[in-house]
Amino acid sequence: MTQKQRYNLKEAYGILVDAIRAMPKLKKEAADGVLDQAFKERIMLAVTEVNGCAMCSYAHTQMALEAGLSSEEISGLLTGVMHHVPEDEAAAILFAQHYADSRGKPSPKAQAIIYQTYGKAKADAIMHAIHVIMAGNVYGIAFGSLKGRITHKGIDSRSSLGYEITLLLSLILYLPVGLVHALLTSKAS
Repeated sequence: MTQKQRYNLKEAYGILVDAIRAMPKLKKEAADGVLDQAFKERIMLAVTEVNGCAMCSYAHTQMALEAGLSSEEISGLLTGVMHHVPEDEAAAILFAQHYADSRGKPSPKAQAIIYQTYGKAKADAIMHAIHVIMAGNVYGIAFGSLKGRITHKGIDSRSSLGYEITLLLSLILYLPVGLVHALLTSKAS
């Protein structure tokens, strides 16, 4: 995997639009049992490990425990080790790591394998979970660093005050524009 880097404004916007599109779909897929909570949390932790978001790591560790994951499995996922991941979920977890490592631009072949392995409904749910956590990570890194800067409790070494403020203020514009963009492109597809 490549060294963890921060996301630029263009990447952050694209990731946010993907997440806005994915959120209602993921909620429905979870309600319909397409993707159970434990599987979803494994995906969330795998992506978070690659992106290195401390806030998301903390939040999804708690959610993963509540979903029934063991401490050992959670620790493993947060360090990139998959010894405790169910065999039938391993391909999705590896793909989630690849997706994050490629900054949201996975190889078409890897993505095709996910669809072949899990079928359209489950693969779509996997993609939706990845899109949601990617946005959480992008903005969580900036928010967590700003919070750490204010409370003197640790700042992500990739971050700067200017980056944190710029990325978080971009949400004022990105959320409404991204919502319209997501709605228009969802209707077109």
